Amino acid sequence: MKHARRLATRAFRADRREFLAEGPQAVREALAHERAVLEVFATADATQQHVDLVEAARRSDVVWHVVGDDVVAAITDTVQPQGVVARCAMLDRPLAALLDRSPGFVVVCADIRDPGNAGAVIRCADAAGADGVVFVGDSVDPYNPKSVRATVGSLFHVPIAIDRDVAGSLAALQAAGLTVLAADGQGDVGLYDDDLDLTAPTAWLMGNEAWGLPDDVRALADRVVAVPIFGRAESLNLATAAAVCLYASARARTA
Repeated sequence: MKHARRLATRAFRADRREFLAEGPQAVREALAHERAVLEVFATADATQQHVDLVEAARRSDVVWHVVGDDVVAAITDTVQPQGVVARCAMLDRPLAALLDRSPGFVVVCADIRDPGNAGAVIRCADAAGADGVVFVGDSVDPYNPKSVRATVGSLFHVPIAIDRDVAGSLAALQAAGLTVLAADGQGDVGLYDDDLDLTAPTAWLMGNEAWGLPDDVRALADRVVAVPIFGRAESLNLATAAAVCLYASARARTA
């Protein structure tokens, strides 16, 4: 229990290559992922309510600990814990391994800081059928408890890569044949313009929530794409802009 509680800190997560997934949906998806779950902590009520999860853990030889409400509350950081939490092995892979799979389209998050946005982007990428999410620069830890909750289990579906080197990561994507498209309000081409080919392998580059993409990072992209605003809103938030761009790619590739 003490070990699980320490996974609330990024340094300990990074050192042990472990994280926590809270809630029945996240634990369900974690148990469906081969060798992701190390152990489960659940209250007696949650154990009785989620018999399917207990059986899934048994089939995977995962230890299921029945513990008191106070134990689950101590492990998690939510005000109202959902009664079940899994200790999991981290799932990210090197960018080179992701590129070995010849991805059709991915999203690259550069220096994003909000854990909720990180989780929402992973969820959007999963829903749109993207082939991966890459976190570069000084981005938030996608294994932050708030990020994991915001993915609603999608963290266990989409390949994740983490790399501090922004320029090196973008160069690797381009060398692998992906066109890097920076999403920016001042783009040289519109998202729905005819000369924007979204059927080709694409890496969508999204910037920080507050200041967007710095000039030097934007300059590394092959094209800068403007997401149109048809109403009076000043802009779209990061997760919404990512969803719009990813679904545009999904539509082009499946049309």
